[in-house]
Amino acid sequence: MHLDRLWTRREVEARIAAGDTLVIANNYVLRLNAWQELHPGGRLVIQHMVGRDATDEITISHSPDDLQSIKRFRIGRIEGQWDNFIPPIQGGIFRKHESQQNEEEEASASTTNETCLSVDSEGPVERNVSKKSGLQPSGRSSCVDNPKGSSQAMRGWKLEVTPESYTAFAIKEALDADIAKYPSLDTATQREITLKFRALHQRVHDGGYYDCPYHEYAKEMIRYSVLFAAFILTLKLGWYITSAVFLGVFWQQIMFTAHDAGHRGITHNYTLDTLIGIFIGNFCCGLSIGWWKSSHNVHHFVTNDPVHDPDTQNIPLFTISPAFFSSLRSSYYNGFQFVWDSVASVMVKYQKWMYYPVMAVARYNLYYLSWAHLMSHRAVRRGAAAWVWYAEVASSLFYIWLAYLVLSQMPTFRDGFFFVFVSHLATVPLQIQITLSHWGTSTSDLGPTEAFAQRQLRTTMDIACPEWLDFIHGGLQFQTVHHLFPRVPRHNLRRLQSLVKQFCAETGIEYQSYGFVDGNHHILGKLQQITDQARILAACQAHMAATGDMGMH
Repeated sequence: MHLDRLWTRREVEARIAAGDTLVIANNYVLRLNAWQELHPGGRLVIQHMVGRDATDEITISHSPDDLQSIKRFRIGRIEGQWDNFIPPIQGGIFRKHESQQNEEEEASASTTNETCLSVDSEGPVERNVSKKSGLQPSGRSSCVDNPKGSSQAMRGWKLEVTPESYTAFAIKEALDADIAKYPSLDTATQREITLKFRALHQRVHDGGYYDCPYHEYAKEMIRYSVLFAAFILTLKLGWYITSAVFLGVFWQQIMFTAHDAGHRGITHNYTLDTLIGIFIGNFCCGLSIGWWKSSHNVHHFVTNDPVHDPDTQNIPLFTISPAFFSSLRSSYYNGFQFVWDSVASVMVKYQKWMYYPVMAVARYNLYYLSWAHLMSHRAVRRGAAAWVWYAEVASSLFYIWLAYLVLSQMPTFRDGFFFVFVSHLATVPLQIQITLSHWGTSTSDLGPTEAFAQRQLRTTMDIACPEWLDFIHGGLQFQTVHHLFPRVPRHNLRRLQSLVKQFCAETGIEYQSYGFVDGNHHILGKLQQITDQARILAACQAHMAATGDMGMH
């Protein structure tokens, strides 16, 4: 197809309805049908960009060389500003060509108007709320009169006595709070935010923020070597618990560099950074860098979305959004349904108290997720990146060297057990750091008009700390800056923070930042808030069971 061909919005919609994977970038239409299966970052990342202007997402995630390579997928261009569709994976509905649509209507009299409607500007959550909320002005709740833990917003509404209507109410309450707090979602306002963000990105590029400070990695290597040497020395001396602590801290520290490599923030070369990531992640730590990329890249583009972001999907252990009350299906886990059942109803009562104990053993689950990924169809085994899967499997000698160097040195099984437990316990700060910057922020979907930059700032927060403590947090305390510019080396994030704060001041978007202690209070408060909402839900269900009131008012 000729690159000068001008595509209309209607034509793009029809091609997507016919099964094409079309993405808009820099006013060009990209056709990524075959490439999505070979994409090193996973196909789901591309699926979430279908029908959208993904200029910002593509630009911040790829090097200049990659951006040149992407041009080969261009099949034409668009004119003017693009109004985003909701991607099919997110529930968007697309019309086919009128000729195809007419043929289908003639062949099936049962075809409904709903199946051929184009998507509108509202997000799926907001549409569902408007249809299902069942909210009417009143002075009380029909399922429970001001139950313990109910929010101020509950007052003044009559809530139909169904779990669905309460879930819709809770979602809408959070949605309305975000709409009131952040800049308007109208096209002009969000377009201005987008243009200012692109100007900011140009400053980041021109200012050399993408240049890797290799001398900082020299310091990192010294620290890693000292920790590993201390682990070996104390192990030989028979100081097993001390040795376990050194090994755990080594794992915690070195994974920061694996994170950089996963984002291609060290050499900016796919092959070299992937090899670094495999050596650290798979060989040194037993964690698949391929799994991490598959999960983490999706997390970056649909941050905190309960349906799509795997980092939010942890029930029955943790529930961070009332959306889970409706037993949603995960797009990441192939439609797996996270059921809100009696187990989840019980566990949510204690989630604030379970947070730290679960984080203490969370690393074991990462081993499972790593191997589940490597054995699944999601792992890329074709194309130019096929070698990565074989390299990952071959490098998973972590379990062998750990068993040989460590467990073979233990005089008793009890010593070996406590060594493994303590070494994994020492990585807890990393598990907390990962969740701290997101679980306490918004999980609402404000729809396809919201600018990329606003979405990232709304769903991410920083952890403030003095510069001398940066090595403990490993750059992950600057999650807000990192989510806007994931390829920027973490040693440059503190310097870049001032530019991001200036951008927030100019656009009116809140820059969320808390100290480590306050951040912990914030996330525990969020977990308690969901617990309180679940208590109201349980009260509604109890009312239904006791009165037989099915909410048919």
